Amino acid sequence: MLPPGSGKGAHTHLPSFGGGGGGGGDTGTPDLAPKLLWKKGSGESKVTGCTRDQQEALTRPVSAQLDRWEEEAKSRRDLPSPELLPLPVGSHKPPQKKNHPAPVTTARSGPPPGIKAGRRTLPSAKRRPHNAPSASDVAVPDFSLAKTIGKIEGQLEEGNTPDLEDDLLPGAASELGAEAQIRFLKAKLRVMQEELDALAQECGKKEDENRSLSGRLREVEEERGRLQRTAALQQSQIEKHKSLCEDGKRRSEGLQQKLSGVEKELETLKRAQKQASASQSTMEVRLNRALEESEKYKMELNRLKQSNKDVVNQEHKKLEELKIENKRLEKQKEELMAGFKKQLKLIDILKRQKMHIESAKMLSFTEEEFMKALEWGNA
Repeated sequence: MLPPGSGKGAHTHLPSFGGGGGGGGDTGTPDLAPKLLWKKGSGESKVTGCTRDQQEALTRPVSAQLDRWEEEAKSRRDLPSPELLPLPVGSHKPPQKKNHPAPVTTARSGPPPGIKAGRRTLPSAKRRPHNAPSASDVAVPDFSLAKTIGKIEGQLEEGNTPDLEDDLLPGAASELGAEAQIRFLKAKLRVMQEELDALAQECGKKEDENRSLSGRLREVEEERGRLQRTAALQQSQIEKHKSLCEDGKRRSEGLQQKLSGVEKELETLKRAQKQASASQSTMEVRLNRALEESEKYKMELNRLKQSNKDVVNQEHKKLEELKIENKRLEKQKEELMAGFKKQLKLIDILKRQKMHIESAKMLSFTEEEFMKALEWGNA
């Protein structure tokens, strides 16, 4: 996140991490670190204020640079004057006494107002005028030291590095001793290493949070699949019970048809009995036989009625049981559907919570970086 006032495509001077005094510092010493110039939107970075030897020194391991600086400091302790000492990184000319235009300063470093410091230039490089810092030249803390050094290495390998001014140790710092210069560079290196460790720790925390959220998402997906399988099983059971209920209804209809057939037969027997009664004078024997058959049919009819009544009662009981079971299954189905809807709502709520947590983390991270930028700008 960039502070307000930084336009698109503007050049931003990255802050140095040393203890060089700014415009309101106590010692008035300008920043002795090389300035990193970052062009937004193009992905290009370059180092201003350092020679080719200094760029090569920046690409070396930190331990090798420290050992080299300590050896050079020990070898220079017996020299008569600190003005004749060479710089720890690269070889340079002694500071010139002429006044030059003020160098471009970062948001945190630069010479105090009213002080003109001498500038050293490369033997083969001509001095180039600098533009005054604009409103978009502000300190941006969100950069990677490893990426910047890698880009510098790529420029050195391609051989297209422009002639740069030696601004690692300005003219005001050339009067310091070699040990003071080494202590200054070591302090700057420690600050940069601490910031790099803090960024690495923050990246590790973010990776752990991403892994935990991925695990929770997998658990929710497994729970959803299990609930879907349970709902499908319950639906198949409901269909099975429906088919059983339909079979019972069909059986009851068949028995009802049988009962109607028996009643028709009874009506036929009654008509025959009437005919026998009308012809009793001629068919006495047949009448008695018909009476006996009538009694027999009555007994059979009663038996059939009783059996039919028992069957109807049994079927009625079965039908009532099936209705009760159907109601219970319908109620269970409604409960399952309600639980499924609640689970869907819970999944939706969890997804929203995840989105809110991620957005809150992103906002907190950008806010923290913005506050760092404001602190560096006010320093």
